Amino acid sequence: MINKILCAGSGGQGVLTLGNILGNAAMMEDYCVTFLPSYGAAMRGGTANCTVCISNNEIASPVASAPDILIAMNQPSVSAFINRLEPGAQLIYNSSIADNLPIRGDIEFHPVPANDLAIELGNERSMNMIILGSFIKLTNIIRVDNIHKSIEMLMGAKPKLAKKSKEIFNAGYERFPFISE
Repeated sequence: MINKILCAGSGGQGVLTLGNILGNAAMMEDYCVTFLPSYGAAMRGGTANCTVCISNNEIASPVASAPDILIAMNQPSVSAFINRLEPGAQLIYNSSIADNLPIRGDIEFHPVPANDLAIELGNERSMNMIILGSFIKLTNIIRVDNIHKSIEMLMGAKPKLAKKSKEIFNAGYERFPFISE
């Protein structure tokens, strides 16, 4: 088994944090993991993406030119990376701000109203945790308790932030799939 996940968005959306949490949680389950971040020079608003590969076996390269899953936090990320998905791949996208999707009948689309739910929960900047929760519910490749441990590990110096991040992750997990009206 190998899962090649590309997470993409803008700087400040928590793309690299999401990838870091996912990769650390996968290592806690004794998977082989690679994490390859890529970001522009701007601290906020520039491009940001990362590739996380999770496998039962050693991983030859951290580069995933054809990811199995694209997690797109915004419209530019959907537009930039959707054509890299192979037939049968999955797109999880932030439907609060990405609504102009290219037509592809050979991949699965999973809308997640991440910004809307984050605002409802009182922390718009945590929309990455909603997307992560939805991803874990969809794929079931990592146990929830290890995601929680990874959040605590990454945010250990800020226990209130860690607690809130776990709550928001749980909301994304529990509410997925989101049914469009």
